[in-house]
Amino acid sequence: MQIVLREIEKMRNLVLPCCVCFLFLNTAFAQETSKNTDSLAYKNLPDITIVGKNSNSDIQQMPEIVGTSIYAGKKSALILIDNVQGNVVNNNMRQVLAKTPGMHIWESDPSGIQIGIAARGLSPNRSWEFNIRQNGYDIAADPFGYPEAYYNPQLQSVQRIEIIRGQGSLQYGPQFGGMVNYILKNGSEINKPFEFEVHQTIGSNALQNSYNAIGGKTKKINYYAFYNYRNGNGWRQNSRFYSNSGFATFSYAITPKLSLTAELMLSHIRSQQAGGLTDAQFKSDAKQSLRSRNWFDITWCTPAVIINYDMGSNKRWITKLFATIGDRNSVGFTPSITVSDSLNTTTGAFNNRTLLADQYRNIGVESRWISDYKMGKLQNTASVGIRLYQGLTHRKGNGVGTNGADYDMALIGNYQQDINFKSKNAAIFCENLIRFSKRLSVIPGFRFETLEGSASGRSGIASNGDYIMLQQINRKRKFILAGIGMEYQFLKGTAFYTNFSQAYRPIQFANLQAPPTTDVIDPNLTDSKGYNFDLGYRGKLKDFLQFDISVYRLKYNNRIGTITPSGANYRLVTNVGNSNSKGVESFFEFNPIKAFKINTHFDLSIFNSYSFIDATYSNNHKDALIKGNQVENAPRHIVRTGISCGFKNVLFTTQFNYVGKCFSDANNTIKASSNGQTGLIPAYKIFDATLQIKLPNRIIIKTGINNLLNEKYFTRRAGGYPGPGVLPADGRTAFLSFGIKL
Repeated sequence: MQIVLREIEKMRNLVLPCCVCFLFLNTAFAQETSKNTDSLAYKNLPDITIVGKNSNSDIQQMPEIVGTSIYAGKKSALILIDNVQGNVVNNNMRQVLAKTPGMHIWESDPSGIQIGIAARGLSPNRSWEFNIRQNGYDIAADPFGYPEAYYNPQLQSVQRIEIIRGQGSLQYGPQFGGMVNYILKNGSEINKPFEFEVHQTIGSNALQNSYNAIGGKTKKINYYAFYNYRNGNGWRQNSRFYSNSGFATFSYAITPKLSLTAELMLSHIRSQQAGGLTDAQFKSDAKQSLRSRNWFDITWCTPAVIINYDMGSNKRWITKLFATIGDRNSVGFTPSITVSDSLNTTTGAFNNRTLLADQYRNIGVESRWISDYKMGKLQNTASVGIRLYQGLTHRKGNGVGTNGADYDMALIGNYQQDINFKSKNAAIFCENLIRFSKRLSVIPGFRFETLEGSASGRSGIASNGDYIMLQQINRKRKFILAGIGMEYQFLKGTAFYTNFSQAYRPIQFANLQAPPTTDVIDPNLTDSKGYNFDLGYRGKLKDFLQFDISVYRLKYNNRIGTITPSGANYRLVTNVGNSNSKGVESFFEFNPIKAFKINTHFDLSIFNSYSFIDATYSNNHKDALIKGNQVENAPRHIVRTGISCGFKNVLFTTQFNYVGKCFSDANNTIKASSNGQTGLIPAYKIFDATLQIKLPNRIIIKTGINNLLNEKYFTRRAGGYPGPGVLPADGRTAFLSFGIKL
């Protein structure tokens, strides 16, 4: 409790806006006593079910309990995909997450295949600072050693997205960013033996998308399956892509209380990588590409078996056995963009391309139990769980490929790198929702886990043909994470909340493969450790105002990096220092038509989400040039605001996005390098517009224009694949969708 009080004292300047907002709401709504009519007013929500069916809002507050997990006192958001007004087909996350403040999004992939999101000054690189899940289980390459999310589900197949920050590390693992859980459609809202759903979309740059699904329900059986195909040319040159994905889930009620679910996701994605640009090339023509032979190919399979047992007396047990079977392949010519990919004058052909090939073979099980119990007259809830996980990554790199132009993984000779990474994890975790009164709840929790990571194999081949073997590294360690949250129900439908939770980020595979001829790994290298702290006020008043305003602090100690020791001729992989991130995250959505009880078929909703991020490196950083600098990829201001206007079954939405400038490197380089890999990332402003029409017989037509004013901008400078250099975001594009359920 002392550390929580210290954090409040440190953040008094940030707490003030929350207090002002609270006083305003207290004055304006002190007489609010009517019952909340939203579909999520219930305190409990099953793991997968239909939500938001009778609401037009695309964001809701997470209930106190979902399935076997406790969310009271946590910074959270529940996004209902069917209500999102935007281009869901291409996984346009700036529109999907518009009402989730503080989400920094990389927009360098026109197909929406690679989703890169982060918050609170963390890196958006393939969302690796979040624990990425699907239906409650891991889907990243390896959540401990290589947490990059190469696969993300097609959002048309997603029912809702759960985002948990702060105290989420206790239930879901070590990541500082929290947890993002994609809950797929499972047909739970279908009340007949068979239903068919189809959505067809066309758009700019030859975009074609077809989503087809079937589902049904009987007394004992519930099933749902979809197939999605998407392809297009991309906004830039050399940006062709296609994706095929299919999912099937089948649930059987063995008894009224015991059910068994089997599900399988298969996904194959191939995209052409346009590569980076210099700043001058970007300003001249952002659509141009100087790389035509770079390709990226991902095959992903996520099978799972889920046992759900309702034990009665408000007790429930869920066990999930899951696996990840993934292949990530790339072939391309990836030197600096200042090196031309042209015909070799000696051979009369293009230079050979470089091959990279990863295989991920992971398996895990999580078992969770939740139960209500009474202390005096009040009902409390305890949730406990265990986790076992084993991951294997087989990485083959720097292979010599062909000099062709199409996707081709044919290898000439041997791969320079051939490495096996292994991770093992076991954990037990517990949280307890203790109600001291009808208004006040305290939620303590802990997580104990063991983690082992190892690497073996070769990191290169010398000029004489000898193998360069990795340093033999095997790291075993144990962690105890603790946290506590609190929630106080204030006005009807509103609450104060706060939480403090420890977190850590494990040593990554990349830190276990230093070639002994060039790099040295610090034998005292440790995992990064720290904590999240949140303090906020949120709620919903009737059906006309929803809000959440909070302050946070994220302490990130022992960040891992590379330095060159004084007088040394090698680079040292070590813990380079600490960083601090603190700021404000606020959101409100207001409906004046409902607030003033205007009797009309017209509807109007206004929303705004804003975040202020102050992320800096501490003065104890081992690199003197970085001390006090801003953390890279951490814009100080992110604003997303919009208006939705509706008349009967027609809804028009426009959104405005502003993201402030940020640095691309820890040295805070402002002037762009000649190769475009370092330098300032300028601020940008984007307008989007969407029109939706609901017709009789469950027909929906949706159309929209993204980047309405054709802003020229970029969100990322790449140092390696798929660049390197400036990676332009898309200019103006449009789409048209038609959907029907039969």
